Amino acid sequence: MRCAALAFVLTGLFLVAELGAQRVITVVRPEEKQKQEQAVAKAQEKHAQKTATVEFEGATAFSEKDLRSAVKEQIATVDQFGLTPARADDLAFFVEVFYRKHGYEKISVRYHIEQGDRLRLEIDEGPLMTLDQIVFEGNVAEPTQKLFGYAVGPTRERHSKLQKTLPFVGADIEEGAELVQRLYIAEGFLDAAIEKPRYVYHDETNQVDAIIAIHEGRQYFFGDVSFRGETVYDPETLRGQIVDLLKQPYTEARVADIPRRLQSYFKTRGYYEVKVEATGTPEEAVDGRVPIDVAISAGPIYRFSGEVFVNGLTRLRPSFVSKRFTKLAGQTYSPEVLDEKFRALMRTGLFNLLRIEPTPIADEDALLLNITAEEAKSKEFGFSIGYGTYEGGIVGAQYRDRNLFGFGRSLTTSVEISQRGYKGEILYEDPFFLDTDFGFKNDLAALTFDFDGYSKFELGDRVELTRKFTKQYEAGLIFAARHVEVTSASINDQFLGQTSYFINTLGFTQTLDLRTSPLVAPRGFVGNTTFDLASTVFGSEIQLARGTIRLGYFLPFGPKPLTPGVVEDQTLPPLQRWLQQSLLAFGARAGLVHSLNHSGPDEPTTIPIDERFFNGGATTVRSYGERDLGPHDPKGNPIGGEFFTVFNVEYTFPILGELQGALFYDAGNLLPTSEKPGLRDMHYALGAGLRYKLPIGPIRLDYGFNPDRQPGEDAGAFHFSFGFAF
Repeated sequence: MRCAALAFVLTGLFLVAELGAQRVITVVRPEEKQKQEQAVAKAQEKHAQKTATVEFEGATAFSEKDLRSAVKEQIATVDQFGLTPARADDLAFFVEVFYRKHGYEKISVRYHIEQGDRLRLEIDEGPLMTLDQIVFEGNVAEPTQKLFGYAVGPTRERHSKLQKTLPFVGADIEEGAELVQRLYIAEGFLDAAIEKPRYVYHDETNQVDAIIAIHEGRQYFFGDVSFRGETVYDPETLRGQIVDLLKQPYTEARVADIPRRLQSYFKTRGYYEVKVEATGTPEEAVDGRVPIDVAISAGPIYRFSGEVFVNGLTRLRPSFVSKRFTKLAGQTYSPEVLDEKFRALMRTGLFNLLRIEPTPIADEDALLLNITAEEAKSKEFGFSIGYGTYEGGIVGAQYRDRNLFGFGRSLTTSVEISQRGYKGEILYEDPFFLDTDFGFKNDLAALTFDFDGYSKFELGDRVELTRKFTKQYEAGLIFAARHVEVTSASINDQFLGQTSYFINTLGFTQTLDLRTSPLVAPRGFVGNTTFDLASTVFGSEIQLARGTIRLGYFLPFGPKPLTPGVVEDQTLPPLQRWLQQSLLAFGARAGLVHSLNHSGPDEPTTIPIDERFFNGGATTVRSYGERDLGPHDPKGNPIGGEFFTVFNVEYTFPILGELQGALFYDAGNLLPTSEKPGLRDMHYALGAGLRYKLPIGPIRLDYGFNPDRQPGEDAGAFHFSFGFAF
């Protein structure tokens, strides 16, 4: 049937359906249609009257709602197709399965069909059986505690990590035994055999012991590795690419990883068509050492031809993509270079999908690039609403066009209103300035803000020229021109400094980011420094030099994920997975600003208050309110300083799903003058908090306690914010 059409002709309703080449026309008159509808309604009513009633008797451990939810699919089947003994038996069976999953090993459910459409399930729950201990027999190489984590893993998945007593679920123990066997194989025990668990029931205590017998067998390791074929490089060089694998126990998975490692090594050096095969022969092992044979066919070295073909673009000009690759002409093929270009293009947000396929050119040792792209929506309008402890309520609106006139440049306009101020912004971005690898930004903004003690108006423009020199290192130059005016103040003039001025600065910034997954599960080191100079040479009315440094190190407790971007290894036992999601983070920051045309005792107040540093708050020392640590005027208003330090240590751990807990320790200071920087007058915070992980960062709720509270200071402070603390 290709189509169906409805047409009204006079008072008749024609239902037309094409069947092959024939057309069948059925005429349904209005009065007949009404009769048909009534008949259908009666049939539906009759069916509804026959819908089976399912009753649960004897259930005390679970509510009827829980039981119905557990067998909702079976109940739906009965409602749809009618009640039969077979379907009633299915219902009883799945109720028993539900109970057994929760530790009711002796559950018994009998069914009774009454009056044709009424099903009564008699439930004899029996006692809740709990798991007393798991006894492992025959394990020598692997400790019992480690094996226990694997064996109870399936049960632990459904219960709180803090629950000490677990229900006995036989199916889970059997699945745990399979995980134990997988562990042994991963550790090189290729002949390991795990017997089906045996159980000892203690009816007097309603507890069950599980006994798992293990036959470990021999542990295998990698033996001699021989390379043959067109190897190009000497054996020691090739062995160096897989030496970490060879130090581990022998497994088929590690053997399969050898070709991937070596192919990556060869391709990075231009051998596009390299082929590698690795074979291990455990049956020829000597003293548990398995010989490995590696066959290599390197092929010729390929170079980029410079030919680029782009498909799939409708709004974006193809040259935006092709120009990123044509400069590679004549260079030796490298997948890493293509990966960098790919990442740079994806960072623009212009693509949902980008596929780069190197294709050999016939009779040439050269590659052309076939690129297939799927464009993302280039225009978007967003509305946001939020709350911050300091800003109060926040609402905002944003409009962005990522593809101005088809050239891949972005223009963003935004407005944000909080309980403390207003901000309007126009941001222009060119990710490949003048078709180079430099990124260009021009940010024009106007804002008002009410700080504690003063309010300001600011209008300024900021120009950035940055470049990523490697995957981890980025540097840039920044020029900013701003007009700042303190519109009102309760702070005395002697503490404010200049209240209406132009300040133009030229600055340099650099970032070394060695972290993996910075927004989700940061791991590793990050460092950033900035320096900017305000001088009359740039037309500035204020003269100063300012520098900051930020260092961070993020240390997970669990092993490094086997696959980049994979946060959690599901094959690990629950305790190790819990540790893998835990994170210990260290942070250190410092900043110094110094006037270039004033010195002496009056120097601290010659720098305008809005150019000074402040400390305390959700991202610094969290026992203080925002900007509340450091010098104050006689009225208690913070007036900032010229030198600050912040040190943070934070431990985060999983609670449930995306919810995490945190314990932290902060320390820092804020000194009024930069002429005597140091670590004196330090203040501290001890605290705890909650985080809820989102793809773009966490929502945070923290409370910091002040352990060395001074007269007039609060005992601590709450902070509700978004993003990482440091």
